[in-house]
Amino acid sequence: MTSAAPPRLAGSPATLVIDGRVDADRALLVPRGELVHGCADILAEVLAALPAGIGRVDLDMGDVAFMDTAGLQFLDLLGGFSHRQAVPVTATNWHGQPLRILELSGLDTTDPLRATTHRPDPERKPEPEQEPETESPAAPSAPSAPAEQLHVLQEEVDQLRRAIASRPVIDQARGVLMALHACTSDEAWHILREASQLSNTKLRTVAAAVTAGAESDGPPPPPEVRAALRTALARLRR
Repeated sequence: MTSAAPPRLAGSPATLVIDGRVDADRALLVPRGELVHGCADILAEVLAALPAGIGRVDLDMGDVAFMDTAGLQFLDLLGGFSHRQAVPVTATNWHGQPLRILELSGLDTTDPLRATTHRPDPERKPEPEQEPETESPAAPSAPSAPAEQLHVLQEEVDQLRRAIASRPVIDQARGVLMALHACTSDEAWHILREASQLSNTKLRTVAAAVTAGAESDGPPPPPEVRAALRTALARLRR
């Protein structure tokens, strides 16, 4: 049992694929890719395809590499399925950036469905009548996810997306510095970061200048970046 999103357009987020198998009355689902726009629709198709009478659904989230606020809709759908079908649902093995989103959302990072998954309700007993109480000031309610928290989450996601987009050019620049100056990968990273700080230039811009300057007909880095790189290299050699 496998479900995938339609082929993506160039430049759009990677598709999500959900592999799965059913053993007896237990379904194990393994999402692979990113929990971004459209992920809840893909999950809905997979859940609808589960055989009738399923008694448990477990998701292994270890192959989910990225998650934005659409991932919260993914979790809401799982929680709703658990309640409607009266079956336990778990989503475990989170790591990396998706784990950070769970932390920012205030969710259980071991299993964010722990508080919402279905549990049989104990037999309800009539509540004893209580004397009316005198009115007291209402305690301030804790802020919930909606507006402010989702705004913080979206900012974090945007920053992480920019960081991911910057990695290729930064990795190339590290390789250039390692080849030119016989330094380690960590030392090359420190050179780039220090040059960025000294020249008050974005790290990605410094990395792009280093990479372009290494080409046979490439332009040299701007003067302020060159000076910052020389200073960073001199400090490293000391």
